Amino acid sequence: MDKREPDLIDIDPEVSANVSESAMPPSAWMEQMEANRAAERQVLESLLQENTLEKKRSRMWKNLFRLFIVLYLVFIAWHSVNGEWSAEDMEGLTASSGHTAVVSVMGPIMPATPYSAENIIQGLVNAFEDPDTKGVILRINSPGGSPVQAGQIYDAMLLLRKRNPTIPVYAALEDLCASGGYYIAASAPNIYADKASLVGSIGVIMQGFGLEKAMDKLGVESRQLTSGKNKSFMSPFAPVDPKESAHAKSLLQRIHKQFIKAVKQGRGDRLKPGDQDLFEGLVWTGDQAVKLGLVDGLGSPSYIARTKIGAKRMVDFTYKGDWFSRMGLRVDALVRNAVMGSTPALMLR
Repeated sequence: MDKREPDLIDIDPEVSANVSESAMPPSAWMEQMEANRAAERQVLESLLQENTLEKKRSRMWKNLFRLFIVLYLVFIAWHSVNGEWSAEDMEGLTASSGHTAVVSVMGPIMPATPYSAENIIQGLVNAFEDPDTKGVILRINSPGGSPVQAGQIYDAMLLLRKRNPTIPVYAALEDLCASGGYYIAASAPNIYADKASLVGSIGVIMQGFGLEKAMDKLGVESRQLTSGKNKSFMSPFAPVDPKESAHAKSLLQRIHKQFIKAVKQGRGDRLKPGDQDLFEGLVWTGDQAVKLGLVDGLGSPSYIARTKIGAKRMVDFTYKGDWFSRMGLRVDALVRNAVMGSTPALMLR
């Protein structure tokens, strides 16, 4: 067989690499190993740095999300507490020329409701105590309500007027100002209404119903127990007792007299003399109420603020409590109505 030098293509690459590597001196081999380790360290450092940056970005987004939640909760809390202090059509509060303070009563005047005596009085106190208040408007659109609540508001208004004699006070009546609504309106020295407003209903009512005949037809028996003979006063499950009915009427008449006294005290000689129909539960339109002396003139809250008080910028001081309080009041009102709905209750309506 012929002997010849092998061609390059006949040499296996792996064998060549192994041969060349084994032929490398130890120092070169160590340098190669260090270079490989350095490359590995660089890759690991790069991965570690990337992982660190990823964690930082993750923490940043988590913190931003937490900050957003906190700011959102702060906004909700602020809006719940102060949201009632900004009217829909009111201008900014930064002007220094003063404003007309408005306290609204836009529903039944009852305890444990947004328009309870406690809330309305708090709004009035805040309105009078504000240093920029140039006048106060009690804005009313109410069918009436509790005589106790209305009486408390009436007395508080008289006291606030006495403490702040330089602040003019007006009542502005809207769609309806009846019974307890007019009771509190009479606490203002000046009352204005729209020509189509319904005003009056100076009277007291005790509502109830009788179920005794229906119970007989259905075969239902009342097993109500009492420890006093009058404890089941005006029970809907028993026939009307003449003595109980007479006593109830005496209560109504007494409260009615208190109502009439408050109206006469507030309106004075502006009431039409000799017209006893004023106090018999009737209602009149705003223009009729002007002629009867129940109302001083016709005009809206903005008209009063602009032309009577001289501070056209209005700020709403209606106080309804925070969100949690309002939710509690709604639940309380539902329970109270369910419990008291079947029992007689005195109402200014």
